[in-house]
Amino acid sequence: MEEAVFQEVADLALQGSGQLIPHSRAYLVEARLAPILRREGFSEVGELMACLKARPNSKLQSETLAALTSKQTSFFRDKEMLERIAGHLLPMLAESAGEEPLRIWCAGGAAGHEAYSLAIMLEESEDLRDHPVEILSTDISEKSTNAARAGKFNHFDVQKGLSIHRLLKHFSRLETGEWQVSQTLAKRVAVRTHNLLHDASGLGEFDIILCRNVISGMAQSARAKVLLNLARQLNDGGVLILGQGESATGMVDGLEPSREMRGAFTRKVARNDLSTAAA
Repeated sequence: MEEAVFQEVADLALQGSGQLIPHSRAYLVEARLAPILRREGFSEVGELMACLKARPNSKLQSETLAALTSKQTSFFRDKEMLERIAGHLLPMLAESAGEEPLRIWCAGGAAGHEAYSLAIMLEESEDLRDHPVEILSTDISEKSTNAARAGKFNHFDVQKGLSIHRLLKHFSRLETGEWQVSQTLAKRVAVRTHNLLHDASGLGEFDIILCRNVISGMAQSARAKVLLNLARQLNDGGVLILGQGESATGMVDGLEPSREMRGAFTRKVARNDLSTAAA
């Protein structure tokens, strides 16, 4: 790939999704865009970029942006963290909420593995099974959100993180060989396409927001903007949980480490008083 073409792709990713793509990962750009190139009949990335210049703000541009983001995920990824949410954090929040439903947002949720993992844990929890808990999974990729909405996973997906017991209890085998989530799980999970750089007020407010292994690949200014958007959707007492090695410290004024969970953050000021920290 020519340097000028790579720079065009990198600039598009930075502006559109906040992703910072180093030149050392140029090979990933070609690999991730290959399906679009084949579908559209382009022989190289430069032809795709020329098309995007001619048709800015098109559906093709959105698909290109989404394709450049990482989709690496699995069921029960970081099982210890999920168990702490289901075994400690949610029961504590449920006690304070009374009969009011709790809301969880899996931001950057790809094809729904994390959301369905949480749904399984809710079904298995005697303390939480009967308490109303709403789960929303969002991703920038319409392809990923369509997959999450369908709730179908191939054999490779279910082999990573799912025990045989959970697979047989919560999924059914289709004639295609895929595994379909149960209606019970599907009813617990809503799915939307959403860019985390955009205002999220239309999604509502949440008691727990998981945005794990998403912001680490972003430029610092994009990270701050995403964290601000997420923090504004936290309910009073709500918790934002980031991935291992990710932090909101020093990024958003009014967002501070949680006392309830390591690696989590809570809003300490009114929503309107939140702001990105001064450089």
